[in-house]
Amino acid sequence: MKLFVTGATGVIGRRIIPLLVAGGHEVTAVGRTPEQRIRLATTGAKSVAASLFAPSELRAAVAEHDVIVNLATHMPPSSFRMFIPGAWRENDRIRREGSANLVEAALATGVRRFVQESFAPVYQYRGSDWIDETAPIEPVDYNRTIADAEASALRFAASGGDGVVLRFGAFYGPDARLAEDLLRAVRRGLAPLPGPATSFISSVSHDDAATAVLAALTVPAGIYNVVDDEPVTHRAYFDALAAALGVPPPKLLPPFVTPLFGSAGRLLSRSLRISNRKLRETSGWAPRYQSVREGFKAGLGESGTPDAHPFVHAPRAG
Repeated sequence: MKLFVTGATGVIGRRIIPLLVAGGHEVTAVGRTPEQRIRLATTGAKSVAASLFAPSELRAAVAEHDVIVNLATHMPPSSFRMFIPGAWRENDRIRREGSANLVEAALATGVRRFVQESFAPVYQYRGSDWIDETAPIEPVDYNRTIADAEASALRFAASGGDGVVLRFGAFYGPDARLAEDLLRAVRRGLAPLPGPATSFISSVSHDDAATAVLAALTVPAGIYNVVDDEPVTHRAYFDALAAALGVPPPKLLPPFVTPLFGSAGRLLSRSLRISNRKLRETSGWAPRYQSVREGFKAGLGESGTPDAHPFVHAPRAG
């Protein structure tokens, strides 16, 4: 197949490009800078400069491709800034305008399949109940455009194409962008994310997210959760991270702190026990790590030392 991939230099993109090339696919990957395009070219992909906000440019770029994989995002550069609403402005534009422009280009050029990345922890609070793809989502102020991006992919499906939405859990992996602040806090004895000890967090490793994108090339159109087999509570999440670092379990934030984090804090404090059953049964995909307990240990094992190679990422709020 001929695939067009945006977000190709992100944590998932730079994992999926080699997998696609190794699978015999012809891959066109978007790189925003000359340096990114040079790195992409070394993977065996064709690298191009194409703006998500230039419709005619996009139509020319995606022409003659079978599949578009849209992994484009713009995450805030620090864990502090992720709680500032204005820090998500560019990400909102990518989700609202960029995704819509890509779908228009796909429909105009005969692309058969459109894969859209999304964010699993936007479901409504469900306590300890399992959540599948039929449950309603409830984005908050800072990430309402998640619904816009998903709507674009579903519009592609309604127009006769195969529209696939991948709702990724909270990422962790050996090159996470926001890991250093989180690791520093845990070493100092503090769990810096809001939420009760009993609230569930649904995570997924970067590597497992990449193999889910590969699975998305053949699954029926629809929405799929991409998460570990075993979501864990906030208490278990930070205990597992502390154990991997070899430090005592950190203190969780008190409940009165949650409103100080704004809408992001309200979302991240929800209890979301999300199921990956649909993707597993439909595609045969399975995560390498059952939960963060195994994933955190593996991340430190790959890095050699905790400081050398960050491996966790605060739940991705975009």
